[in-house]
Amino acid sequence: MTNKSKQFYSGFVTLLGRPNVGKSTLMNHFVGEKISIVSNKPQTTRNKIRSILTGEDYQIVFIDTPGIHKPTTKLGNFMIKSATNALDEADAVIYMVEPREKMHDGDKAIIESFANVKTPIFLGINKVDTVDKPGLLKMIEQYSGAYPFAEIIPLSALTGENAQALLGAIRKTLPIGPMYFPEDQITDQPERAITAEIIREKALSFLQEEIPHGLAVEITGMKPRGSAEDSLIDVGATIFCERESHKAIVIGKQGAMLKKIGSAARRDIERLLGSPIFLELWVKVKKNWRDNDFLLKNFGYSDRS
Repeated sequence: MTNKSKQFYSGFVTLLGRPNVGKSTLMNHFVGEKISIVSNKPQTTRNKIRSILTGEDYQIVFIDTPGIHKPTTKLGNFMIKSATNALDEADAVIYMVEPREKMHDGDKAIIESFANVKTPIFLGINKVDTVDKPGLLKMIEQYSGAYPFAEIIPLSALTGENAQALLGAIRKTLPIGPMYFPEDQITDQPERAITAEIIREKALSFLQEEIPHGLAVEITGMKPRGSAEDSLIDVGATIFCERESHKAIVIGKQGAMLKKIGSAARRDIERLLGSPIFLELWVKVKKNWRDNDFLLKNFGYSDRS
């Protein structure tokens, strides 16, 4: 429980980087819960996801952002705008990269865009278990010469190695401020939004490479059957894809793939809601929805997010 008599510090911290560098994994590690979905496929995060970490005398609101990439659809444009706009909300930025022998051109371009940013930017070099010490030192030298980062911290978002060192460095930059959210709240995302993302995460993990980026999930119903807190909750969701051929793959032979997605999603959703659920999934085709302004807004990919 927080001690209200002490000086309190709070702020917003944006996680930024190219696709699939571990931003969501790090944020989930900090708050101890799966708030942002993770996948080994790039461009998994599509929107800004906020999670909240409250300590004895501080509160950090982490903003997970879509991976910065070259967009090819209106959805892609929205994702990039969502990521770059999050810089304006931040009291600090964690820029995440992966170990590479040579700095990626995409990282060079992003770092160049930091020229007018006054916010302290911390570099997190993720997946340190995949590189030897000489390679890591060479990488630190490259990045320290490219930008005056507030601090460069090698870490592993997956295991938590050195994550507390990064958290401690961030904590020191926080201004005196209010507690923005109740101390037991860990996200500002509504349950329906997280539930939809959990279903999409499971689809990402099971489906072929060319299909997942054309999927969206909409929760069509979420209603308890009884009055007790632990009563069964009926959850209905529709998975949208862009082609009839993709619909057949999502459903699978005799519905096998859809059952697999639903079974995996149900476990995480039950943990989220704290109750057993009955999950019913449908699959529909919405051609070229990623370039449809109305559908993008309907699926939650709007500038208000």
